[in-house]
Amino acid sequence: MTELGIGIGWRPEIAEAVEALPGVDWVEVVAENICADHLPDSLTRLRERGVTVVPHGVSLGLGGADRPDPARLAALGEKAVALGAPLVTEHIAFVRAGGPLTASPLLEAGHLLPVPRTRDALDVLCENVRIAQDALPVPLALENIAALIAWPGEELTEGQFLAELVERTGVRLLIDVANLHTNHVNRGEDPAKALAELPVEAIAYVHVAGGVERDGVWHDTHAHPVPGAVLDVLADLASRVSPPGVLLERDDDFPPAEELATELTVIRETVAAGWTARPRGARPSVRASRRAPLLIGAGARVSGGPMPGAPAGQDLAQESGSVTEPVPGQAPAPVHESAPRDGARQRVGLAQAALLSALVAGTPAPEGFDSRRLGVQSRALAAKRAGVVAKVAPELPEILGKGFRPAFLAYARTRPMTGGYRRDALDFAEHLLLADRPEDPAARRRLTEWWQDRSGSRPPGRALRFARAARHALVRR
Repeated sequence: MTELGIGIGWRPEIAEAVEALPGVDWVEVVAENICADHLPDSLTRLRERGVTVVPHGVSLGLGGADRPDPARLAALGEKAVALGAPLVTEHIAFVRAGGPLTASPLLEAGHLLPVPRTRDALDVLCENVRIAQDALPVPLALENIAALIAWPGEELTEGQFLAELVERTGVRLLIDVANLHTNHVNRGEDPAKALAELPVEAIAYVHVAGGVERDGVWHDTHAHPVPGAVLDVLADLASRVSPPGVLLERDDDFPPAEELATELTVIRETVAAGWTARPRGARPSVRASRRAPLLIGAGARVSGGPMPGAPAGQDLAQESGSVTEPVPGQAPAPVHESAPRDGARQRVGLAQAALLSALVAGTPAPEGFDSRRLGVQSRALAAKRAGVVAKVAPELPEILGKGFRPAFLAYARTRPMTGGYRRDALDFAEHLLLADRPEDPAARRRLTEWWQDRSGSRPPGRALRFARAARHALVRR
């Protein structure tokens, strides 16, 4: 298993700081933010220094009802090859729903949403993971996500769900301890119980991030310092296993480089303390596991040293060998079919489409969900859409001034995203122009010019306006 060490999420806003930070063994980059044939100069320089770069995908939606998009898989694989990455990572989540499988409009969440921990959803996820594994040139690891909402009627705990996923597919895990803390606050789930149930020997690396609590809800912002509660979960994990890598995530509100360096130091010390606090005889061994080891494929580049605090000879990568020895007297792991049962995809698809429609299109909440929590999640999705649109189309808040955010949030309440954030920006501008807004003629002229430059069209006439209004009304049903 690749030993990564201590790393940080590479973002363009802090690229220079990341290059200068001491003790950074590796970095992770959002896969959708780079092109395989035109890597950022900063990443190229890091690679030339021997720093491992891991692409982290956010758009596959492997927990969705549809099979993975071959084009998205191919693009992720190309980026892994271009970066010389030893693995790629994604999320156990769905990001879109609807379409032909459910005979309903295709909707985009613009965010990672939780899959129900049911047998149907697990069957679908396992087949999707196998498809992805077959298509990708390097091993795949999947991340547990944070959630504001819980599905009714779940059949498995998070730890059980992850354990069976690993058992059935051999996929590796990216454990986000901040997400475990988020789910503790928002859903009452015990991080220690999840860590006790999941297969720690399958961990590829760990995410650590900050957030903030508002009105009893924890928001996983990646824009705040890492709190002590998240570090406590990291220490618990480190007391159970020496993680091959730990990475600090920061996506917004970037602090000075000195603060990032301090957080990396604290993370390193937490991992070391967690490992040394565990009695030596209680430390888990890959050889003591009934699950097969998850090994990096031949030729994969390995960089970074052992994690701090792990004594010589106790390193998981050194212990794993090529075969896991069976535990005496223990029955072999059960064998599961890899394909979903008949109708599982459609059942999962209908449930996910109903939930996503309630969150982004204003339809009624599906039965069994907490309507208040759905409202919190819906507002969070709209706020994220507004923030990302402001980044991909910075001219819009410049043209609209203080009116940008309230206008966008009003627009987003009933108009779900269907084609990505750049398309969303164009649709928002078109929506304003159709309503003869903004009221200021000069601002409306600038918005019209902006829209025409990017759409290559004139604002639509009355017939098209009527058709689009009918389409939005249909989506809301």
